[in-house]
Amino acid sequence: MSERSPFKVYRKPKFQSSSLVVGWSEDAAQLGPGVIDYLTQRLGGEKFGEIEPEDFFSLGGVRVEDDVAQFPESNFYSCQENNLVIFRSAAPGFEWYKFLNSILDVAEHYCGAKEVYTIGGMVTLAPHTAPRTLLAVASSQEVKDVLGQYDLARDMDYETPPGQRPTLNSFLLWMAARRNIPGVNLWVPIPFYLVTSEDTEARKRVLRFFDERFGLNIDFGDIDHDIEEQNEKLAQARLRLPEVDDYIRRLESNLRLSQEENERLTQEIEEFLREEE
Repeated sequence: MSERSPFKVYRKPKFQSSSLVVGWSEDAAQLGPGVIDYLTQRLGGEKFGEIEPEDFFSLGGVRVEDDVAQFPESNFYSCQENNLVIFRSAAPGFEWYKFLNSILDVAEHYCGAKEVYTIGGMVTLAPHTAPRTLLAVASSQEVKDVLGQYDLARDMDYETPPGQRPTLNSFLLWMAARRNIPGVNLWVPIPFYLVTSEDTEARKRVLRFFDERFGLNIDFGDIDHDIEEQNEKLAQARLRLPEVDDYIRRLESNLRLSQEENERLTQEIEEFLREEE
C-alpha cells in the first residue's frame, strides 16, 4: 500500500518556471507573514494547494484568538502573472524533513520552481531609528554573485551552535540545494522591543528587494503610511515616557542596556502600542 501524500493540490498552476517564496507564521515582528500576506493580496495570489496538518502539528490543543479557533495551516498560492509561488505556514512541530520535502515537491513538480527564497526576522539590540539591513545567505557562490546587484549584505558568518538544530529556513535551503534548486535566506534584524509587535520598516525592506528582483512595480505608498504611523507612535512613546526615551537614546549612542532595562523597555513599548491600537 502506497504512503498517503501529505499535500493536496486542487489545481495545477500553469507555470513554465517560477520562484518560491516561503514565510512562517511565527516570526519576529510578524515579518514573514506580513511580507507573504502583502504579496498575496497585492499580486492577487490564488490558493491552489495545502499541506495537511496531521503528520506535522500537535492537534491536542487549539489556540484561540478573539473567540476564533486558530488551526495550523500550510497553504500554497500562485501569482501567475509574476511567476511566483507563495507558501505560508505555521512552523511544523514534527517531521521537518518530510514537511520541507513536501514544500519542494509541490514547488518543483507542480510549479517548475527554479529558485527559493525564505524570510526571517532576527533580534538586534539596535534602535528602531537605525536603518534596516537586509542580510542574505545564499546556497552557492553563483547565487551570491547574482545577489551582488542588490542592496543587501552577503557576508554573514554563522554556524549552528552544537546540539541545536538548524533553523527551518537553513534546513530548507540545504534540501533545495540537494535538488539543484538555488536558494536564498533573507533576514532582517528587528529591534528587540518590536519583536512581539510589528516592524513596518523591516517589512518594506524585504518587499523592496522582491520588487526589484521580480519586477513587481509595487507602489509603496500604503507601506510608507504605515511606517510613518508607527514612527509617530514610537515618537509619542518617547515623549510621554521619559524612561523609554532615555533607553532609546542610549541605544542610539551604542550603549548597552542591562537585561532588566531591556525587559522594561520592551514591556513599556508593548503596552503603549497596544493602547494606541
